Amino acid sequence: MKAPAKRRARRPPTNTLGWREWAVLPELGVRAIKVKLDTGARTSSLQASGLKRFFRDGTPMVRFVVHPVQRSSVAKVEIEAEVVDERVVRSSGGHEELRPVIQTVVHIGDHTWPLELTLARRDQMGFRMLLGRQALKNRVVVDAGSSFRAGRSLAPVNQARRTRRASEDEE
Repeated sequence: MKAPAKRRARRPPTNTLGWREWAVLPELGVRAIKVKLDTGARTSSLQASGLKRFFRDGTPMVRFVVHPVQRSSVAKVEIEAEVVDERVVRSSGGHEELRPVIQTVVHIGDHTWPLELTLARRDQMGFRMLLGRQALKNRVVVDAGSSFRAGRSLAPVNQARRTRRASEDEE
């Protein structure tokens, strides 16, 4: 009788990310932003304060400010980008809104890819940026049970805050 074949332990694919990760938007000058990878959302969105539309040489443009640190308006990045489209987006509460769409590149860990972002006021949301399933499709697998699989090295502000709190607790 033949011995049963040994089963190899299945390793998660190397393109697996957690439900939240640190990302970089180099073309927009955003060096670190905590992102929610949301397979329930179709489109990706970025928090945009002070949104102003204008034209430059006949090309539709948008100027806005991103506050990349959650629950803080201290850090800010001022951005100008070309509007490549406008889309009606339905929020989780059912409210529809016409949003400008820009194109950029996102880096998460070892992964880099182009994506389209809708611009919206996300001040009341838990995350300043959301990656929807269109941006994730055929690129990464989302492990809903883990966070920061790509690392925490982009979190200098939060690490400094934790270090400061720890030293205050020791006093």
